[in-house]
Amino acid sequence: MAKLILTHEVAGLGVAGDVVDVKDGYGRNYLLPRGLAATWSAGAEKQIEGLRRARRSKEISSVEDAHAARDALQSAPVIVKAKAGESGRLFGAVTPTIIADAIGKRAVVDKRRIHVSQPIKALGEYQIQVGLHDNVSATVTLQVVADA
Repeated sequence: MAKLILTHEVAGLGVAGDVVDVKDGYGRNYLLPRGLAATWSAGAEKQIEGLRRARRSKEISSVEDAHAARDALQSAPVIVKAKAGESGRLFGAVTPTIIADAIGKRAVVDKRRIHVSQPIKALGEYQIQVGLHDNVSATVTLQVVADA
């Protein structure tokens, strides 16, 4: 068994800052090469605490706050401006980071909790899922409009 520190959220295993015991092959062949975890050491305790502080600052603390944030996000569409060609095709794509910045005016959202089902590469209206708390998620209407 290998003892690792998660640097990102891994479904079914834990969130950033958790110390986990995993089988050697899973850690060596999957988690470490993808940058999802780091090898645990006694000096890594400071890194763990830093990750936990960062996670706490980005997450919504109570279910009531999560419901309020969900209502704020679902009340009106989130508008993202992007450069597009004549046909409405974007130069690039709208990423979760861009969406998190646009949502940030209404609620604090971690970009890793924004679930986009397909790459957004054209102007239009999209429905995206945003995880706000363990049991609370919001369906947000995203409007991608041309940047003048």
